[in-house]
Amino acid sequence: MQREGFGWRLAIDKKRSSYQVLIAAEAWALELTFEEFEQLRNLCAKLIDQYESCKEQLMAEENLELCLEQGSWWLELKGDIRSWALRFVLTSAAGLRGAEGGWNREAAASFCMALALADIY
Repeated sequence: MQREGFGWRLAIDKKRSSYQVLIAAEAWALELTFEEFEQLRNLCAKLIDQYESCKEQLMAEENLELCLEQGSWWLELKGDIRSWALRFVLTSAAGLRGAEGGWNREAAASFCMALALADIY
């Protein structure tokens, strides 16, 4: 399965042994295990829920910054009532690899929607 949009890409190959999922933006790509993918998907859903509950309280000119950390992931959602960007830091449990990346305001919401709808089973 491969999905992509303006500024993002998500690919899942269940036949691969170690890193079955690829996430990407315009200037970078990162392979993930299914476990890392599920953690990312869950954290994105939590951040979006928090954003949706907070944005109604924001005035038009106000900005919002939300951060979550769980497992190998640290995520930051930064935006306003109209749109938001998403940034992450991944530190593997064994300390063997790490990565940083993100999606701009034009790509973040549609990437997170693709994460939520992805069928990995």
